[in-house]
Amino acid sequence: MPSPITSLDGLFGPQQQVRVMAKLDLLQVSGSTKERTAASLLAGLMERGELQPGGTVVESTSGNLGSALARQCALLGVRMIAVVDEFANVAALQAMKAYGARVVRVPTPEDGNRLRARVLKVAELLEEIPGAVTTNQYGNPDNARAHDLTTMPEFVSALGAPPDRMYVAVSTTGTLLGCQNAIERAGWPTVLVAVDAAGSVLFDGERGERRLPGLGAGFVTELSRHTRPGAVRRITEADMVRGCRMLARREGILSGASTGAIVAAIGQDLDAMEAGTTVGMLVHDGGLPYLPTVYDDDWVSANIGDVDALDTSLDLANPFTAR
Repeated sequence: MPSPITSLDGLFGPQQQVRVMAKLDLLQVSGSTKERTAASLLAGLMERGELQPGGTVVESTSGNLGSALARQCALLGVRMIAVVDEFANVAALQAMKAYGARVVRVPTPEDGNRLRARVLKVAELLEEIPGAVTTNQYGNPDNARAHDLTTMPEFVSALGAPPDRMYVAVSTTGTLLGCQNAIERAGWPTVLVAVDAAGSVLFDGERGERRLPGLGAGFVTELSRHTRPGAVRRITEADMVRGCRMLARREGILSGASTGAIVAAIGQDLDAMEAGTTVGMLVHDGGLPYLPTVYDDDWVSANIGDVDALDTSLDLANPFTAR
């Protein structure tokens, strides 16, 4: 369903010279922009006759897509198996089970590539379960189609004009590719910025440990091979936490880690933007599932670093360039 946009007038302090507009996809029924993705993926399978009522869908997920797929599979009378790893969001797992999904957890392999381990488990389950299909979020064009036909056009329609810059968090890169396709087809002058995690291998990134789910990838996805962002920003987990807390305290929006990363990316670019620039961003999901991690001082101290120093930095108008 369409989600509203709102102006973040005070995000970077009272002297903010750019206009930041946020699309609130945390208001989707399942709590994230993956609601759009799930609907498009399942519709494609049904249209092609690959999935029938009573069938089984198997998908690898770190949380949000699993919740959205589980909800929509319940509506369609379809069984859902979510393949997750140890860093999957606990609240998302509970939501999947509440919608009736079966959750299969895979251990972290020796090489640390949890995403690949999940994908391999999906392939194994497809062999074992007669008639089972996967939505294949990493390579299915229906992923991008959702955002080509809804996300980006809705944003431009609500704003009344295309934004000068659009910041999108990446994992499968489906949202990014969909926005890119809409921008190119319409001929909008928007610069598309991919916001990735430090430790992700997308866009020639260097593999590293990632504790927060939903941003970045452990292998180069098929969809990412078709993306051409105008810029890529790699964000540390410390800055994701900083961005989330900043958005909550200054704009009253409790978001997930990927949205915190977008706030950080905009902050890093802010000094180079001309006054009056219109910046678009997605609030990909809500922050309630992240209360035990991003917003918990003990977790941040144990996993990220000095929480007191992190919080003190939020007294600065733009903590991403002034440190």
